[in-house]
Amino acid sequence: MRSARSCRHSPLAAAAGILLLCLAGRVRAQEVQAENVTVAEGGQAEINCKLHQYDGSIVVIQNPSRQTLFFNGTRALKDERFQLVEFTQKQVRIVLSNARLEDEGGYYCQLYTEDTHHQIAILTVLVPPDSPLVEVKEQAVEGGEVELTCSVPRSRPAATLRWYRDRKEIKGTSSKQENGKVFSITSTVRFRVDRKDHSSIVTCEAIHPALRGQRKQTQYVLDVQYSPTARIHPPQGVMREGDTLILTCAVNGNPLPRDIKWSRANETLPERALTEGEVLTIPSLSMLDNGTYSCQVANKHGRSSDQYVLVVYDPGAIVEAQTSVPYAIVGGILALLVFLVICVLIIMVWCSIRQKGSYLTHEASGLDEHGEAREAFLNGGDGHKRKEEFFI
Repeated sequence: MRSARSCRHSPLAAAAGILLLCLAGRVRAQEVQAENVTVAEGGQAEINCKLHQYDGSIVVIQNPSRQTLFFNGTRALKDERFQLVEFTQKQVRIVLSNARLEDEGGYYCQLYTEDTHHQIAILTVLVPPDSPLVEVKEQAVEGGEVELTCSVPRSRPAATLRWYRDRKEIKGTSSKQENGKVFSITSTVRFRVDRKDHSSIVTCEAIHPALRGQRKQTQYVLDVQYSPTARIHPPQGVMREGDTLILTCAVNGNPLPRDIKWSRANETLPERALTEGEVLTIPSLSMLDNGTYSCQVANKHGRSSDQYVLVVYDPGAIVEAQTSVPYAIVGGILALLVFLVICVLIIMVWCSIRQKGSYLTHEASGLDEHGEAREAFLNGGDGHKRKEEFFI
């Protein structure tokens, strides 16, 4: 007993915190080895005690509370989660199922001979995080900012939270709180939103060593409210007497406007007109139905409207087809072409006149030289001089 107490106060045991090797009595001591174990909460852990030069002495396994679990292979504590799966001259192996946080601590592997030998296997229980919970502080509206909070209420050690938007990581502000042996962690992110961000996805991801490389993610679909828009889809072609007019008012907005109002400028809708939400139908058109029709929509963020001008023609009337290119653009292009042609003609005439003047000047100069040559010929000259001819 005195040797056990001296071992308990050994500096080596206090420094390591893991390995306690007590030697008492003679130098020829039998050895016991134990390995530390890490397990996730709810998982299965194996506690191994390796024996060297085992001679059949008593082997005792104790839990962190120093309660005996097994005595020479016999169960001593009625906890069915602990099972002795191997007991040989070289190894004692115990399996713990459904590990709990309170199971954490040092498990004693003790060998009783003339001397007492024991070693401690440290069991560490990790608490993996559940899927993160993402909440919004207040309703997001276009042009404003949205604040999202991601939280993991329980993990050990504290989980790491990361934010992603459009597959790009964005920076959040994290804080953690310790609750006994576990931690709760919260991360907040804030950014500006527009209507194009409606229905986009923001992801909060939890990273933890107990997940073994896997990551738990929670996706939040942004709900951005914005003012409505309205656009009338007109019918194709010319409307004539007797035709049926169908106008569709395409509506967008969040919240989506449900009340769509149809009207005709300065007049009431024809009695034959039928309105069913976004569709206005007028059968058997007549010229009395001519006018400007509009649809109006609204939500709590604003209003919007669109118009359609109805012109009803006689059945036999000839209506010029509308060109896809405005006449003003065509006229401008033609005027530019005419201007360029005129400029080219002016340049050609100017170059021609200038070239003709230069030719006349050279011709006059040549006549003077030719006259001098003729005068020299008539007046006679030296016999050895040859006749010179000039060509201009």
